[in-house]
Amino acid sequence: MAEQRTRYRAMAGALGAVALTAGAITTGLTLPTASAATWPTPSGTPQAVSKTISVSGTTDGGMKRYYGSGDLGSDNQDEDQGPLFELKDGATLKNVILGAPAADGVHCEGSCTLQNVWWEDVGEDAATFRGTGKTFNVIGGGARKAADKIFQFNGGGTLNISGFAGQDFSTFVRSCGNCSSQYKRTINVSNSEITAPGKVIGGINTNYGDSLTLRGITIVGDSSKKIVPCQKYIGNNTGAEPSKNGSGPDGTYCKYSSSDITYK
Repeated sequence: MAEQRTRYRAMAGALGAVALTAGAITTGLTLPTASAATWPTPSGTPQAVSKTISVSGTTDGGMKRYYGSGDLGSDNQDEDQGPLFELKDGATLKNVILGAPAADGVHCEGSCTLQNVWWEDVGEDAATFRGTGKTFNVIGGGARKAADKIFQFNGGGTLNISGFAGQDFSTFVRSCGNCSSQYKRTINVSNSEITAPGKVIGGINTNYGDSLTLRGITIVGDSSKKIVPCQKYIGNNTGAEPSKNGSGPDGTYCKYSSSDITYK
């Protein structure tokens, strides 16, 4: 499947202790851990979204469930789907639940913050990050049932994901392997819980200088350790399927050690 897409075990308890992570050091944020996250119950009346909602500044959904309808209601993997939410540069979306169908989830057109956003059934992708030289923060929340990717990083800059719960996915986060415009991308994932089934936590392009840092990761239900923490690729800008370039920690592209990952 082409990478170029603009695109349970139930977990008990509440969000746990606060931890200062690699992402927090980069952004100045103190981020929560998701090792004991609970999938939330929606509040109020679910809202159908037939036209992409544009977000500037801060939008607090109050834990309401939003789902796609009309052109946003096909619930498939088409690359041309629009998102339910489109965030302008500097915008924040928080306390939102995306139900099914979720179309192409959330698009960030520049720096953005997704705080306590939950995807009950990922459509094309949960969130896609664009823009160059930007910082993107995902703080808390969770996503499940992603046939392809949860997070798609198409722009350039730094993506910090902390306190997140991901389950039943192909790739948790992917630096675009064949976008027409390619950049160096830095990805930090910390204090997050990954629940099988899943294939890859992070996919990065070594030829563009990408890096993936993993800290405080808990992997649940993968006793055979089949989920690849860090998969390296040779990316391109032609639309061709990128080739693999090894996997595992190397201190340069895949930055983690065995102590950074706990299996349960």
